[in-house]
Amino acid sequence: MSRLPHPIQYQGSKRNLASRILACFPADVQTLYEPFAGSAAISIAAAAEGAAKDFAINDLNQPLVRLLQGIVENPCVIAEEYAAVWSNQGDELAQSLSHFNAVRDEFNRTHAPELLLYLLARCVKGAVRYNRQGLFNQSPDKRRKGTRPETMRRNICGVSLLLKGRSRFLSVDYLEAIQNATASDLVYMDPPYQGVSGERDGRYLSGLDFELFAKSLAQLNERDISYIVSYDGKLGDYSYGQILPDSLELERLELVVGRSSTATLLGRNDVTIESLYLSRALVARLSKSKPRLGAHKHTASLNLFPTSHDLETLEAVC
Repeated sequence: MSRLPHPIQYQGSKRNLASRILACFPADVQTLYEPFAGSAAISIAAAAEGAAKDFAINDLNQPLVRLLQGIVENPCVIAEEYAAVWSNQGDELAQSLSHFNAVRDEFNRTHAPELLLYLLARCVKGAVRYNRQGLFNQSPDKRRKGTRPETMRRNICGVSLLLKGRSRFLSVDYLEAIQNATASDLVYMDPPYQGVSGERDGRYLSGLDFELFAKSLAQLNERDISYIVSYDGKLGDYSYGQILPDSLELERLELVVGRSSTATLLGRNDVTIESLYLSRALVARLSKSKPRLGAHKHTASLNLFPTSHDLETLEAVC
């Protein structure tokens, strides 16, 4: 999974857990729904592994969805626009910091997707932050200039090769995004965690009501929809997020993410663990299906990106 193209850097992305999440996919997924897509890491991984035929990618963050759609449908345009914004930051630190702030101000006025791509590539730790007015307010990383244009171009074109022609993009409420899901599909949900304080998390444009979310999962159960939810977890002895109700009859797995980078800086050995919930319809479906993982990969795409420098192949994507 580390070799897959990922143009969007997003703290909290499930990129590093993708192989373990895909291991819970049944072998016959028609459409994979990602109603809280973020960087669409699971859709990208699923496309590379041949784990679904089609993809429904949704996020309430409209500029992010427009960026994802541009990457898939107009890769060369997005790559060229990113290169222009990246190149204008110059070589001097003070100049590049001033440039970042100017781009951030312009993005908050226009919501142009190519500007968001630069901000995500250059901001501190790839950590998206919004203020209460919904404005992007994360600071630039002073130690690096962001992904170089040639590397970004390869990653953009790689994602386009994987998803173009079989993806649709939405920016609506998650309930609306999954309303057409059927028993032959799979819904993967990575919603904002419910913080213990109940306050809105600055990483997201909106929070998530726990009771409403639990009710929506019960409705999916009634429709016999297969779904996977990444939700609560633990960091050392600290738990974050509320465990989903037993009444939903979900299979709960704990995935060891690894040692926390923050804990490491503080001299501790705290390990991050994330919960993965499987719906009862999915568990029943898995018990009847053959093992999926590794059975049918898009090997051509895997071999090409992101390490290929074959310009003819990249230009063919356009």
